[in-house]
Amino acid sequence: MTTLLLFDIDGTLVQTGGAGARAMVRAFTDVCGFFNGLGSLSMAGRTDAWIIAQMFRAHGLEPTAERRQAVHDIYVQYLSEEILQPGPRKGVLPGVCQLLDTLASQDDAYLALLTGNFRRGAEIKLEHFDLWRYFATGAFGDESHDRNGLLWTAMASVEQACGLTVRPADVVIIGDTPLDIAVAVAGGARSVGVATGSYDVDTLLASGADAAFPDLDDPERVLAALRRPRQ
Repeated sequence: MTTLLLFDIDGTLVQTGGAGARAMVRAFTDVCGFFNGLGSLSMAGRTDAWIIAQMFRAHGLEPTAERRQAVHDIYVQYLSEEILQPGPRKGVLPGVCQLLDTLASQDDAYLALLTGNFRRGAEIKLEHFDLWRYFATGAFGDESHDRNGLLWTAMASVEQACGLTVRPADVVIIGDTPLDIAVAVAGGARSVGVATGSYDVDTLLASGADAAFPDLDDPERVLAALRRPRQ
């Protein structure tokens, strides 16, 4: 049996040092003329489509398709610039490279993404850290405001990419926020939380994670958790 492993990006695989937020603010300013468009809005665990819609509504603007596309296009342009800049905690998170190398060499695991990032944004971030090569496909935040629905999108994308058909019980979602865990809970998948973002291990477990770790730098325990069947 092959297990489908769906990884979040920000706070799970990498920290971009604020590149995404800076690029989003710059793009929104260019399109709408408002500075500090994010305000107090938290991006953690949210899809980019949802974030942009909330930014428009917070400033009394209709999130039309034309405006959303304009922000998307300028955002990915700015992200390509901002990802090159230094920032706090920027880098690949502990244990990630070793874990991905191990999993990529095994026939009983398939690696894909489940992320709120725009697809092009995900590619820019992971290419910068040389991690994009591990992931053939996945589900992204280009259109969906409901992250929970991305589980089914990811499963369909994987089936189309390689013919692998799995049940939700054969899927593990790896993420750093309660919203990542909620996708698994809603869809009947398993989940592993990693406290390298804004939430601690206890919070992730309380959200319903089947296991949670301070980081991914304990390969034996992490691999055991990824392979552990649902109780």
